Amino acid sequence: MKKTLFDKIWDAHVVESISNGPDVLYIDKHLIHEVTSPQAFNELKERNISVFRPDRTVATADHNTPTLNQHLL
Repeated sequence: MKKTLFDKIWDAHVVESISNGPDVLYIDKHLIHEVTSPQAFNELKERNISVFRPDRTVATADHNTPTLNQHLL
């Protein structure tokens, strides 16, 4: 059976397949935004875990971008 593009990309990122469980994937780009990222970074800080490959992290403001009174920021 031919693989889809999704299957090919997925297979290229599998680090380990767990029997009767999920695949462990290598994520080569981290897309973060302002809503939940602060909590995630606080968790890392509390557990003394550094961000792996911070050069592969891209942040964007997407949910809480004001359109009025931007001069107050």
